Amino acid sequence: MAELQTKVARPLSPHLQIFRPLLTMVMSIVHRITGGALYAGTALLAWYLVAAASGPDAFATASWFFGSIIGQLILFGYTWVWIHHALGGIRHFIWDTGHGYGVEARNWLAKATLIGSVSVTILVWAIALIVR
Repeated sequence: MAELQTKVARPLSPHLQIFRPLLTMVMSIVHRITGGALYAGTALLAWYLVAAASGPDAFATASWFFGSIIGQLILFGYTWVWIHHALGGIRHFIWDTGHGYGVEARNWLAKATLIGSVSVTILVWAIALIVR
């Protein structure tokens, strides 16, 4: 007869309550969120382009929306999302080449992605407002 096996207490898988959020972990989560936000922003861009091709009334409606305060905030956010996701992709490309795996290098790349995305977004909008 088979002996009764006693249930062995197995360790639980670590979760967010165990780990403190590291910058690289947060940046990975933000990279995934910005990927989803790009989907929604690109749908708005497609709406704008379709409205431009549809005629003056549709284009006036789209232009009114993107010219409003809410529209400008959405465009500013879309600009940041696009740039942040692109810089995150460059960070992943650096890792794909076998570089940047050390603790200091990972933290530096994460900080550079965040600071760079905010800086470049502000620069792009400043140039756009000056040229306007």
